[in-house]
Formats: sequence, C-alpha cells, structure tokens
Amino acid sequence: VQLQASGGGLVQVGDSLRLSCAASVRIYSSTVMGWFRQAPGKEREFVARIRRGSGTSYYSDSVKGRFTISRDNAKNTLYLQMNSLKPEDTAVYFCAADYQGSWSRRPSEYELWGQGTQVTVSS
Repeated sequence: VQLQASGGGLVQVGDSLRLSCAASVRIYSSTVMGWFRQAPGKEREFVARIRRGSGTSYYSDSVKGRFTISRDNAKNTLYLQMNSLKPEDTAVYFCAADYQGSWSRRPSEYELWGQGTQVTVSS
C-alpha cells in the first residue's frame, strides 16, 4: 500500500480529529499532497493541499481556519488536523499525491490515492 489514511471516527460537534496518511518514500517525495473528502451522493471535494519544499498550504473556504494540513518529512506522513468539527464535515476523507505539482484542487490532477477513512460528526 503506497498511501494509507487513518484516524477517522465518530465524534461530536465541536470535537477535533487528526487524520494521518502514511506514504512510501517515493510517494511522499511528490511535489504536492492533498486531502479530499466525499459525502454520500456527492462528488469528491477538495479540502487542503501542501507543497513538499516550501510547505505552502491552501484550503477550501469551508475548512479554512478550522483544519490544518502538515507534513512530517521524517515519518513520510501527511496530516490533517480538524478542529471545531461540524456535521457537514461528515465524509470519507482521502489523501492523494500530485507528482506533477500542478497545485490544483481538481481530483483529476492527483495521480495516486489512498483508501479513505470515515469521519462522522454527530450533532
């Protein structure tokens, strides 16, 4: 498995969760890595992305100020810290790698995907 996401679960409104995405060295070295989510009956949605070198990050408006994407280069791991969770954050969350560094929010620009991890926020 080249990308392995974990950390999802069932939480209450306002709680926090941290998702992790363990990657092989080759995958982790990709220029851009991102998090996406997909709720039932909806299209896959961009959440956040981060550049390998500069650590520059970018967020969707729906999570800005609540979520933080980060990378631990020593562990080849991508994280998504999610705070102040809302019911509308409920979805399967996916990590993905963009080798070409297109710096896009489009899922089609990401070549490799991990399996998802379910996040459910209960009110």
